[in-house]
Amino acid sequence: MTSAILPADLGFFSTLASAGSLSAAARELGVTTPAVSKHLALMESRVGVLLVNRSTRRMSLTPEGETYLEHARRILGEIDGMEELLGVSKATPQGLLRVNATLGFGRSHVAPLISRFVRKYPQVEVQLQLSVNPPAPTEDLFDVCVRFGAPPDSRVIARHIAANRRLLCAAPAYLAKRGIPKVPNDLTKHNCIGIRQGEEAYGVWRLASGRGRSASAEAVKTRGNLATNDGEIAVNWALDGHGILMRAEWDIERYLRNGRLVQVLPQYYTPDADIYAVYPQRHQLAARVRAFVDFLALSFTQQAAGAKA
Repeated sequence: MTSAILPADLGFFSTLASAGSLSAAARELGVTTPAVSKHLALMESRVGVLLVNRSTRRMSLTPEGETYLEHARRILGEIDGMEELLGVSKATPQGLLRVNATLGFGRSHVAPLISRFVRKYPQVEVQLQLSVNPPAPTEDLFDVCVRFGAPPDSRVIARHIAANRRLLCAAPAYLAKRGIPKVPNDLTKHNCIGIRQGEEAYGVWRLASGRGRSASAEAVKTRGNLATNDGEIAVNWALDGHGILMRAEWDIERYLRNGRLVQVLPQYYTPDADIYAVYPQRHQLAARVRAFVDFLALSFTQQAAGAKA
């Protein structure tokens, strides 16, 4: 009796779901689009349910397709783990590694590290996708997500990669013209550059003074004539002297060192934005994931040490 689900179907369907379309999957698999369509049709015929909703522009998974994908990725991960335990792969990093990072940080920091990583481990194929916000950890669309802040989900592993702070800053020319804020409420009189990212309330900056029991915090509703969802653009606006910006230290540290930006209200604390590498528990045995996360941690540690030297 022929099985309704063949082993080769699992990897095929995982690739198809990640690609987002039949044509994109065909490019990933090195076959024609009709071949992908035929493979999918045969799968659906064997299992007796529709797995994918097709349209001329896009495709989406049916509820049955979502269930199929969840179990397919779990099984593929268990196979990888079994190979690790048995020593079949000899712990050599290889295979596909799907990485997600935020737009600006991914472009300026993660992408260059990936370039060095694949030189060291040429058998690993890395796919980097940048997004405004990190995907939900439970979506399992990526093998590793590099994000700010630990996710509130115990079903994934979150490894602390580097410390990171959000700082207020502005160009010296702007401060010379508009004055230097002395207390958080002074920000209401300034042009503040807005960044629409994450789930935090837009335009509300939270600052604290003191630590521990003596700490006091306040939320300042800022305003300004410039806003974007791209951090790099916001930094460039600040460099051009348009206003005050709150941005992660990793993104502006070089400008603070060369004087193109100046820290504002340095005596106040803004929310931490530590860098984490997040990945599903089932990937913790995969050599390619372990090697990449270790590579990230070492690289960021070396960068931080170099910046302080």
